Amino acid sequence: MQLNTTFSKNQSMASPLPKPLLPWKTRLAIFCLSTLSSASRRSDGTINRRLFDLFDFKLPPNPEPVNGVSTYDVVVDPTRNLWFRVFAPSSSDTDGKLPVVVFFHGGGFSFLSPESKAYDAVCRLFSSSLPAVVVSVNYRLTPEHRYPSQYDDGFDVLKFLDENGTVLSKIADVSKCFLAGDSAGGNIAHHVAVRVCQQKLQVVNVIGLISIQPFFGGEERTESEMRMKEAPIVTAEIADWHWKVFLPEGSNRDHEVVNVSGPNGVHITGLDYPSTLVFTGGFDPLQDWQKRYYEWLRKCGKEACLIEYPTMIHGFYIFPEFPEATQLISQVKDFIIRQVSNVK
Repeated sequence: MQLNTTFSKNQSMASPLPKPLLPWKTRLAIFCLSTLSSASRRSDGTINRRLFDLFDFKLPPNPEPVNGVSTYDVVVDPTRNLWFRVFAPSSSDTDGKLPVVVFFHGGGFSFLSPESKAYDAVCRLFSSSLPAVVVSVNYRLTPEHRYPSQYDDGFDVLKFLDENGTVLSKIADVSKCFLAGDSAGGNIAHHVAVRVCQQKLQVVNVIGLISIQPFFGGEERTESEMRMKEAPIVTAEIADWHWKVFLPEGSNRDHEVVNVSGPNGVHITGLDYPSTLVFTGGFDPLQDWQKRYYEWLRKCGKEACLIEYPTMIHGFYIFPEFPEATQLISQVKDFIIRQVSNVK
């Protein structure tokens, strides 16, 4: 059965507010993040990592439960710094086995990690609220490591879990696995899902994909990109910079990994692609590409659900002061419960 529910809040997507209404705490955080990332991106296509890392507050793993969730790190390949952080609810708070959510963080393929304070907090909240065992992947970053490094790392973590499932908490059930990601992480989750369909795994069974404002694009300038030239966090120009340092030399934004629904995209009609939940925001310049992704999944005969937040910015769910962030987690929980119930 196809899922095509669209959730709208307060206002139609056709007539968004002139500017997003942001709490002062959010405005301050966005100002700091935007200023820092802008100062770190160099015109020659490199990144001043030393500068960015000064303000990218990182948290170590904590075996003692915090908000009912303990964390630990697992190294997959030290030669490429490939590892993941496991977020496991306290076993006393769970009944039986829990689904596993393999999560890929955002940051334009260039910034942040599972250690970053914001993503540690988000994954901890996912783990306790769903509940689920969350595996947050530390993939290699651009521009030091271009495509396909991020997809290789993502799929290799799935293969590692397929062969070494005991590294997860005893309450984890990898036969009920979900891929998830926001922004660039949503792009990675899609392409890892395609690889899983093509190459198959023995134990890990991917039954759903959670795509939060995924980072897609193309050479064309969409209406939302042209209309929102000064949107918070991401603009078309910022996206262009990240694609340029991500793609192979000589490629344009109609590359198959950017414009997934375009003429160069990988055909998935014949693949057992997982049921997908797509979130968009009305103040996100990338929303037109995200909706095309959803429509393309449906056209390919895949089960997909689109949930729209007309008054939200790119990355809104990272900011706990938004009530919509809590609502998103609730909708993810409903999706996971529905998918798990369909597994025989």
